[in-house]
Amino acid sequence: MGVNKVMLLGRLGKDPELRYTPSQTPVASFSLATGDRRKDQSGEWVEHTEWHNVVVFGRQAENCSNYLKKGREIFLEGRIQTRKWQDKEGKDRWTTEIIANNVQFVGGRGEGASYGSNDGPSSGANMPSGLVSADAMSGGAAEISFDDDDIPF
Repeated sequence: MGVNKVMLLGRLGKDPELRYTPSQTPVASFSLATGDRRKDQSGEWVEHTEWHNVVVFGRQAENCSNYLKKGREIFLEGRIQTRKWQDKEGKDRWTTEIIANNVQFVGGRGEGASYGSNDGPSSGANMPSGLVSADAMSGGAAEISFDDDDIPF
């Protein structure tokens, strides 16, 4: 038995792309950038960006497609999955993706959001302050506000 759990806080590198499986299950995919600072060989601090391919299914996929835009900050939880496929020449290729099972929108409307004035989280009871789950976006309650100091990480 093992643990396969991913938690990421980052910004979308492109608008989510929504498609549907043959059984009409919504699937959204997008890239997510996370960053950190590292010292290089000369001892200087440099910014390092890591790009993650993210896949979301079901209602959350539709909400991500409807409400997220390039540059928007999100927090997600999910798992890492590597899948094998063949390219046009028949060579085996592998793709590593983050399969998100919980996507939470961070920040306000000015950060790539495009939802209407009546949309907002329906409940913040089980979420850290300032986070709005993708499933809650179709509710009608007021938007949660927060400061950077409220983020626990």
